[in-house]
Amino acid sequence: MKATDANLLNFINSAPQFVIPIYQRTYSWTERECRQLWEDIRRAGRSGHIPVHFLGSVVYIEESLSNTSSRAPLLVIDGQQRLTSVTLLLAALSRKVGDDEPVDGFSFKKIRNRYLLDPDESGERAFKLLLSKTDRTTLNAVVSGDDLPEPHSVRVAENFKMFSRWLDQDDAAVSEVCSGLAKLMIVDVALSREHDNPQLIFESMNSTGKELSQADLIRNFVLMGLEPKLQTRLYEQYWRRMEEGFGQAAYASHFDGFMRNYLTVVTGSIPRLDDVYDAYKAYSQEQIGGGREVEDLVREVWEFSQYYGALVLGQEKDKALALGFRDLRELKVDVAYPFLLEVYKDYKTSALSADDFLEVVRLVEAYVFRRAICSVPTNSLNKTFATFGRELKKDRYLESVKAHMLNMKSYRRFPRDEEFIARIQDRDLYNFRSRTYWLRKFENFGRKERVEVDDYTIEHILPQNENLSTEWQAALGSDWAAVQEKWLHTLGNLTLTGYNSEYSDKSFAEKRDMAGGFKESPLRVNKGLGLLETWDEVAIKSRAQQLAQQAAEVWAAPSLSAEVLATYRTPTEEANGYTIEDHPHLTSGKMRDLFEQFRREVMALDPSVSEQFLKLYVAYKAETNFADVVPQAKALRISINIEPYELNDPRGMAVDVTDVGRWGNGNTEVKLTGHEDLPYVLGLVRQALDRQLGADEPA
Repeated sequence: MKATDANLLNFINSAPQFVIPIYQRTYSWTERECRQLWEDIRRAGRSGHIPVHFLGSVVYIEESLSNTSSRAPLLVIDGQQRLTSVTLLLAALSRKVGDDEPVDGFSFKKIRNRYLLDPDESGERAFKLLLSKTDRTTLNAVVSGDDLPEPHSVRVAENFKMFSRWLDQDDAAVSEVCSGLAKLMIVDVALSREHDNPQLIFESMNSTGKELSQADLIRNFVLMGLEPKLQTRLYEQYWRRMEEGFGQAAYASHFDGFMRNYLTVVTGSIPRLDDVYDAYKAYSQEQIGGGREVEDLVREVWEFSQYYGALVLGQEKDKALALGFRDLRELKVDVAYPFLLEVYKDYKTSALSADDFLEVVRLVEAYVFRRAICSVPTNSLNKTFATFGRELKKDRYLESVKAHMLNMKSYRRFPRDEEFIARIQDRDLYNFRSRTYWLRKFENFGRKERVEVDDYTIEHILPQNENLSTEWQAALGSDWAAVQEKWLHTLGNLTLTGYNSEYSDKSFAEKRDMAGGFKESPLRVNKGLGLLETWDEVAIKSRAQQLAQQAAEVWAAPSLSAEVLATYRTPTEEANGYTIEDHPHLTSGKMRDLFEQFRREVMALDPSVSEQFLKLYVAYKAETNFADVVPQAKALRISINIEPYELNDPRGMAVDVTDVGRWGNGNTEVKLTGHEDLPYVLGLVRQALDRQLGADEPA
């Protein structure tokens, strides 16, 4: 590797051609980044005290060997975004100056023939900078002054127009930009194919993660080291099609998230979003070490990208599935995507039918919505869905999905009808995150001809106005203010209308009888309102009960016979018959009071915590044991189900009992001998519970 300082314009002028490899990312500089470049160049241009402005580095290798008659293009490994932005600015500047030369060396002809095109070459060899694919044809058109191709690169076109507009807006800009461009300096880093590893250098130069997205790093890792013909084929056959499937905007905003979900499916663990690249490297190296080919891995990513496009980007062709996916997107069930990607793969390989797949989708939707309505903590949903597939019996696919949902307990539970019906009646649904979603679901349940809820607005039958009219006060009774406060935003008082402004704060009778009022409404959610004489607390509660019963059908819970469900349950010690009386140290003496206080505090940590007396110890569990108490005469020996190296224990009370025979679960143990240490020990126990509940899941 050889690195030297160089003037950027001299570097561009002297180089034969810069080529952006197919595995590099598309041009993606934002307006903010272009604005920063513009301001830096102008500042350098108008200041006599700034001799140079450092722009960064350009790292490249020669595409092939050069000789005296033919100089090989330079394959750019790093710096393509800066080179592209400067090229766009130069193209805009050349059109602005025309035949004038506001600063020596900056006329249309000189800019064009020195920095944009090689006048001695023709075709693509004439362009100083060749981008990849869609970016390439768009930049070539900009430099040549031709019409933009279709489809064209949005960022290339937008940023060229932006530079052109800025040059037109300020008379002083042209000379300042010319002078500033002449001061730009870079570090010219030339690599040798024989002695340098481009991927390692590329990683080290982007180690902060700010330069490239995780997906860009992955693409470079997969393709950079391949033999050129294989590299080109894999890019064209898989990666390019994947990029086109996402589209320019979605590729930039969704691809990192897709890779995280994909890795969750294939590895069974959830990487942090900024660790996706490292997770993919580890996965691919493990797979290749096990005998898989690079092409197989690239194909796998491409296949999952198609499933992701159907689920998340609205590309599903099956109408019923497309509608189900739309509902999931509106409900924002991103945490379920790893599981649904796995199910989609099984659907594509005929492990389950389209109808069964749709029912799985609807069960996931009902599960997430019911939990939200019932305020079940969501901090473990990522882990729940990441491991869901492990519980399935794929020869009985749908049945096993239902069974697993019905068997989940505590904080992972699928809220049953009684809980859901009770909670949905008094929840604030107006300020619920997906209020148009739930109203649309109510209105279209069972319909073949769907109603587009976006054409309507939400109506409070009892108005929101704190200064209610005398008619409304009379209808609600003497405690009208309390009734309004309690029921205003709840299920019974909310509906849909196209006449929101006409309804305003009118009385119920006026809303009912006016043109377009409740009597004439064709909407199902307004059914029965036209028959009521008054609207008061009784009417609101009655309608809420009716709609809540319907909600249990709209977001239906899974159903299996007791006999079938029993086949999916593993034997437990729930009915072992042990009680506190089987532990003499807990029924009397010094440890009794200490244990009673400990158990109260542990049970109060989370609603999901349960207590179970066993023969030799007392277990505390959410989904599994997180702490076990072995009673002793002078201490409570507590096994904590967390690895010692994961525990934050500044006082060093915990002991590593890995490979030591002990009753209880976990490799960490602490002895509690007195009340003074109880708060600290509870803090240690809480860490194991939080870990199990997923409070420390990766972001």
